[in-house]
Amino acid sequence: LPPVAKHFLILVIEFYFSAGPAEGLGKIIQRFPQKDWEDTPFPQGIELFCQPGGWQLSKERKQPTFFVVVLTDIDSERHYCSCLTFYEAEINLQGTKEIEGEEESGLIPPAEVFAPKSLVLVSRLDYPEIFRACLGLIYTVYVDSLNVSLETLIANLCSCLVPASGGSQKLFSLGAGDRQLIQTPLHDSLPVTGTSVALLFQQLGIQNVLSLFCAVLTENKVLFHSASFQRLSDACRALESLMFPLKYSYPYIPILPAQLLEVLSSPTPFIIGVHSVFRNDIHELLDVIIADLDGGTIKIPECIHLSQLPEPLLHQTQMALSLVLHPDLETADYAFPPPRTALSHSKMLDKEVRAIFLRLFAQLFQGYRSCLQLIRIHAEPVIHFHKAAFLGQRGLIENDFLTKVLNGMAFAGFVSERGPPFRVCDLFDELVAFEVERIKAEEGNPPKMIKHVRELAEQLLKNENPNPHIAFQKVPRPTEGSHLRVHILPFPRINECRVQELLQEGLARSQGAPSATRGDKKCVVPAGPPVVSIMEKGSTVFNSAQRLEVVRNCISFIFENKFLETEKTLPAALRALKGKAARHCLTQELGLHVKQNRAILDHQQFDYVVRMMNCALQDCSSSEEYSIAAALLPLTTAFYRKLAPGVSQFAYTCVQDHPIWTNQQFWETTFYSNVQNQVRSLYLTAKDDNHAVQLRQKVREYIKYQHNIFIHVLIVS
Repeated sequence: LPPVAKHFLILVIEFYFSAGPAEGLGKIIQRFPQKDWEDTPFPQGIELFCQPGGWQLSKERKQPTFFVVVLTDIDSERHYCSCLTFYEAEINLQGTKEIEGEEESGLIPPAEVFAPKSLVLVSRLDYPEIFRACLGLIYTVYVDSLNVSLETLIANLCSCLVPASGGSQKLFSLGAGDRQLIQTPLHDSLPVTGTSVALLFQQLGIQNVLSLFCAVLTENKVLFHSASFQRLSDACRALESLMFPLKYSYPYIPILPAQLLEVLSSPTPFIIGVHSVFRNDIHELLDVIIADLDGGTIKIPECIHLSQLPEPLLHQTQMALSLVLHPDLETADYAFPPPRTALSHSKMLDKEVRAIFLRLFAQLFQGYRSCLQLIRIHAEPVIHFHKAAFLGQRGLIENDFLTKVLNGMAFAGFVSERGPPFRVCDLFDELVAFEVERIKAEEGNPPKMIKHVRELAEQLLKNENPNPHIAFQKVPRPTEGSHLRVHILPFPRINECRVQELLQEGLARSQGAPSATRGDKKCVVPAGPPVVSIMEKGSTVFNSAQRLEVVRNCISFIFENKFLETEKTLPAALRALKGKAARHCLTQELGLHVKQNRAILDHQQFDYVVRMMNCALQDCSSSEEYSIAAALLPLTTAFYRKLAPGVSQFAYTCVQDHPIWTNQQFWETTFYSNVQNQVRSLYLTAKDDNHAVQLRQKVREYIKYQHNIFIHVLIVS
């Protein structure tokens, strides 16, 4: 069980002086615990992120501020650094020549200069409101001079263990008359967003957020800027959560310090946030999409071609978002409109928007499991996704958006994580397996669509708040205007030895406590519906039973040496081979004749078979559906004719000119498919498999033999 806080830090400003104005640097004056945890090293460079705009003095005492910074370590693990900053009177300014905003001739009395001091909480958990309350409580005890030991508060903060997930509640107190509750989500896999998604749509609007959504999925660089650090964190969190079930795997820096602005010139995609004071520095970036959260605009450079969602999914998503965010839109033109429809509360509205994007991904990835190829089981499963087959069956081979998504790192992680057939399932697995047909049936019926969206939203809300009857919480707040008091003592130095003693006592008490984590159960992942074209106007003209019968009859005539009938049916059969079903029929029929030892052909038969193979390969190579070519490949080495005694010509010598054979992806996919078939034959044995029956009989005989030997040994002894 991880503690609420892995580290608690106190940082102050440290100055060095030069010929110009004073320049400040952050300095950690105390940290708790003083040694690193075994599983969590101390994050380096945290001083830069506590004051992203730079450590600067102020001529007035400012309001305390709070924001959360996200740091990612070398193992891709995230650390959430919560910073509460307040200002203290600075008296050690000997040698300072000038302070911004003052004339050079005027000296500022020490009591009129204030320096920032930050209280920082570093955690592996993502509970920003709990962190705000904990740091605020420590500040309240200090500024209001409450009779509570700061050492006790810090030790309790670092020793309070929290279940990672499972929907359990953790009621705790730091020891200052507070009563706080941590509510863990039901499932770790589902993002926790609060109201950040609804806020992002309120700031930027539907079209702008959809553009950013497409930009992130197609691996473009996205940069937010705002005058609020916390708004930057919320916007980055919201955009990343809209990608679910995909996970963002590139640099993710919600708040970028001024000293690290050169990161924006990185060649890799990213999601980054910067303060608006640097907006003049970021407008020179040519390959970055910039979103102004305060102004509600985005800027897409001319050199970026932003791929959009395929139709009709784009229109359906826009319509659904409009109905959720603007419920009066549908009745705006009514002569007698109904009473004004009230918006859902912020948290519910947030989940309704996320539900729309969940439905979008369920439609986009429908049938993805049928294109998974298992190519290794031990020591770790290796799963390959047949991208060409998926795009071909969806009718989106030439769609730029989905092609980029399938080639991206996020989708590679999706296949690796969700590809195994036996694992923990979540809401997306149920949606893509059982609800896709319902989603399609709701097209053109807004009331039904809204009803389904709200059902999904309630599940998302329940994931974040499994227990609606939350216990009473109480966290003391500082007296109003306390930061403006004239005589405030500096933040005291914490007794490090005392904190360590209390921390060890707290951890010792927690070791004997039972774990409240409720583990998720693994199950067989439902396969869901097959892959179908994303367009409702599926071409069925080539898939009729009559055209398949034409192909079967033509092949029968060829092998029965009925060449007159073959000449009559061949043109119709070649036209039918334009369809994928007819090409599959061709491979199946030819395969049956190979099994019947009818692979030796005369010259006329050979010419007819090769002609049909060439026709099938021509259309196969143009549509990049590799399964047909893979099925024909062994047939081209099976059928042959004898040219002379001892001289045979195989069919593959007449089909070598097709571009499919030079396609590296075809050979890779075919190899993976053959490996999967071998794995399936090894682990999935048919009930009527004689070899399996014999093997099981031998195992039973061997066990019986060993049992008899064991009994004989007992009798002899």
